[in-house]
Amino acid sequence: MKKYKVLAIIVVVIYFLQSIFTPFGGIMSDSLSYFGIAEDLPIPETNLFPLGYPLLIKFFHLIFQDYFWAYKILNLLFTISILIFSYKRKFYFRETTLLFAGKTFFCVFTQAISESAFIFVLYFLVYFLHEILIKPQRIYKNASIAALLIVSLFSIRYSAVFIYLGILVFFFLNFIKIKNAIYFKAFFLFLILSGIGISGYLFLNYLEFKSFTGEQLRGTPNGMTYLYVIRDLLGVCNVIDPFIGLKPASNSLGSLLFQGFILVIDIFIFMYFFRYYKKAKETLQRNFHVLLWVVAVVYTFALLFSGWIQQIEEMGVRLLAAANFCLFFSFLILYFKYNVDDEKIWWISCFFLVFLTAYSLKDPAYYLTKKEVVKAQMPKFKDKKYLFNDERNIKTLTKYEIPIIKKTFDYEHTNKQKGKLKESLAGSVYPKIKWLKYDTVRNKSEVLYTSQLSID
Repeated sequence: MKKYKVLAIIVVVIYFLQSIFTPFGGIMSDSLSYFGIAEDLPIPETNLFPLGYPLLIKFFHLIFQDYFWAYKILNLLFTISILIFSYKRKFYFRETTLLFAGKTFFCVFTQAISESAFIFVLYFLVYFLHEILIKPQRIYKNASIAALLIVSLFSIRYSAVFIYLGILVFFFLNFIKIKNAIYFKAFFLFLILSGIGISGYLFLNYLEFKSFTGEQLRGTPNGMTYLYVIRDLLGVCNVIDPFIGLKPASNSLGSLLFQGFILVIDIFIFMYFFRYYKKAKETLQRNFHVLLWVVAVVYTFALLFSGWIQQIEEMGVRLLAAANFCLFFSFLILYFKYNVDDEKIWWISCFFLVFLTAYSLKDPAYYLTKKEVVKAQMPKFKDKKYLFNDERNIKTLTKYEIPIIKKTFDYEHTNKQKGKLKESLAGSVYPKIKWLKYDTVRNKSEVLYTSQLSID
């Protein structure tokens, strides 16, 4: 157990420091949207994003007066709280620690994205559902808390409705088996309270904004192409693989073939996971593991189909974080139950924690220095209402050479694109400014173009 305590401390340090030494500081386009909503509070202008995460960011911004440090401290508290809770409550501490060595936790808890709060709350929801299904004590109290948590999830990301849908599917598929269980009424109460809470949030949204989830603001969906569908389906493999998260970097045949190769590996990983899942039938925890798997499957496909009819990004690590967490957690619990020797999973997890850290720092930069450079320029642009990256066509390429065959190729590093970096820095320093996906504002004097900023 000692080595897991040491790993937990290392995780906290890595997670806190990692984004400080990356060019973007863990801040992306969606982060700017959340910062903007937080800045608008208590009078939000849109319900395109739920208010849960912006409220948290707003609270910590009131303390630190800086959105970068607000999200950093928030993520730090998320990480420490999960680890301490798991250790004190003896809730699968080894398994929880190894979750932090995987791609999902590494991705969400090192960036300014709502998935950090989403996974944090989901972890505790899983805990209380575990208590309801496994332990007969305080089941009605646990059911009430679980209902509050799932409503909180919905206030952070609307996709929480797919978590609720997955739990409903589990309930009806297992109705015959659990109808005489001691927790049946409590579980039913949880479903009713959760449904009321989610419906209430949607009703308030409609009263205030005349739409349930800001659907009128999402734009017209792009036309469906075979290539788009293939890329999306390949992205779904992120649900399976606990350590490697990839999606096609381009539409080239080579890129898609490489992703197909990763998919083959992920199929074998899925078969390995499923072998342990079948063993769950032999344990008292059967229903708990069935619940995690059903939620993961329903969430994945509901989100996939939702993405096809809405204007959202392709399937990837972020979008599928909840499903990957459910599958990986179930696997780890069963792995430790049936294996005395943990050396293999321990070293694999440690290796990928180092790999993920090194990969994220492949293009290191001290974020705080660049932030101060942009911050010094922003006072002269205080009259600007909008922010647009007009340097998208200016690509910064890095040339690499393959040893032995001496073949060179150019690679476009996301972290080295100056226009995108300026957009991220300016938006975090001055969140009142609204970033634009397209340069559609007629009065150009109201727009701050990234070409007007310098980061050198």
